[in-house]
Amino acid sequence: MANSMGSLFIGASGIKVSQNALNITANNLANVDTKGYVRQQVLQGDRDYITFNTTAAISPQQSGLGVTIADAVHARDIFLDKTYRTQTGRHGFYSSTYETIYEVETMFQELEGQAFQDVLVSKDDGLYAAFEEFAKDPSRSENQNLVIQKANLFVSKSKAINQGLAKYQDNMNTQIHDIVERINEIGDEISELNKRIMAIESGKVETAMSLRDARDYLVDELSKYGAVSYKEVHNGIVKITFENVSFVDEAHTYHIGEKVDKVTGFITPYWEHLSDVENGKYYEVLDPSEEISTLMKNDVGELKGLVLARGYKRANYTDLEGVSKEKYDATLGNSVMMNIQAEFDELVHSLVKQINDIFCPNKGADAAITGVDENGNKVTINKGDLILDTEKCRVGANGELPPQELFERNGCTRYTVVRGDDNKIYYKYNEEDYSDTSKMYTINSIQINPVLRESDTQLPAFENQKIEGEYPVAFSLGEELTALWSKETLILTPHDTTPCTFAEYYNKMTGELATLGNVFKDASEGLEQSKLETDNARQQVIGVSSDEELTNMIKYQNAYNAASRYINVVSEMIETIISQMG
Repeated sequence: MANSMGSLFIGASGIKVSQNALNITANNLANVDTKGYVRQQVLQGDRDYITFNTTAAISPQQSGLGVTIADAVHARDIFLDKTYRTQTGRHGFYSSTYETIYEVETMFQELEGQAFQDVLVSKDDGLYAAFEEFAKDPSRSENQNLVIQKANLFVSKSKAINQGLAKYQDNMNTQIHDIVERINEIGDEISELNKRIMAIESGKVETAMSLRDARDYLVDELSKYGAVSYKEVHNGIVKITFENVSFVDEAHTYHIGEKVDKVTGFITPYWEHLSDVENGKYYEVLDPSEEISTLMKNDVGELKGLVLARGYKRANYTDLEGVSKEKYDATLGNSVMMNIQAEFDELVHSLVKQINDIFCPNKGADAAITGVDENGNKVTINKGDLILDTEKCRVGANGELPPQELFERNGCTRYTVVRGDDNKIYYKYNEEDYSDTSKMYTINSIQINPVLRESDTQLPAFENQKIEGEYPVAFSLGEELTALWSKETLILTPHDTTPCTFAEYYNKMTGELATLGNVFKDASEGLEQSKLETDNARQQVIGVSSDEELTNMIKYQNAYNAASRYINVVSEMIETIISQMG
């Protein structure tokens, strides 16, 4: 009788285990499309055995107590997880940088629209073509007007590109802000999940599988933004470092703050818990001067890619002048946006300066000169200071001095008129002030001379010395201007020692950008494919297969039915025994 009743218990355990297995299988099927869900696998095991007749000569007699669920496996492959997260971070770095390069290439419209190269050097419709026509007869009003029109188009196009670069920098800055906010949110969510998992699993009875899935999914997302390492401690809590700094531990989430530049509005992420903000000391999350390479394993994270590509300022030609190779590599060389801004501004600045210097040539003062300006203020011209070379300069149709420059700075005129103590008139050149962009020939500060816009005949086109009461046409002026396009006066970067013309400089600049874009595109696409392959392999372990789960459901359903029939047989047997013993 006892063995019969025990058999009922064995059958009941089979029903219970099959029912629980069916529940787990149904849960897997219900989450087949749930992001981050990891399938649960049932492992069945024997219950304890009862041992009889322990003094038997051969072996003791044992009776099993049925079946039980030994474990519900939360299957993950640690190696595949680590590989996937590393590839996700590297893909985030290269894809964000490539996207930046692609946007910059689009702004120059080399593949569609009116390319800047056409505005610059086109022999049919560019600034060069206008000067060629001007050289044929500088005195003709239509030729002068053509030069002013094409120069205005050149300035407008340059400004549009430069403003587009600045606007995209602002767009990247917004992306950086959003990423920093999301990283902090992920840290808070992981910290909260840590606490909930620890509370559930502290009794050693239940595993918080759904919460673990949510936490692992957040770690996957976090790995896209930067270099992540993690370790699970004995109580179920996961400790995380982000960019080699503790980010989440047993008790805290260490937030990333945002230092905002007052001039540009650019955000610099920093660690709040390691910084002394009151004293202006910030521990930055990323080092902008850090050399990035695959060998150093630091080419990781969308945040790093965006911060480096955006740069820390709006660059101009002064950031290239006199810069060593080492400083270039640590500043402009690390930033796509700053590098292209500085190179493009250098091109425009050099062209504008050289054209103006032909229309309004300068020379160094032979001796110190003192005098007063038009407002009666005292002015000193030191020996060697630049003044207008009145012997070599050309003049407009009215013959007035100083001649009008073609490109003017918004913040100052080209010359200060000085009446010297010797009662002679001097025209002191107002040097560029690197501390004030409005006094520099930089893209944002140049414009077509308003005087020339109102009267194109004021464009210097005549020699300064009258012959037979008239100013002769300066035919050599046009030749000097067109010759500029064949002079090799520009060097692209400190690493490039070969001087080049305007057209060659522009081709080098865009060619270097295209080459860099191809490198990052290939890296991004390769990592995307590797990431996909790794994720496919990972899904073989953690993913839910509806076909496999349906197979399991049939198996557990049959097991349930078998246990049920087993109980019926035992029940009938017991009933028969009881009836016969009646």
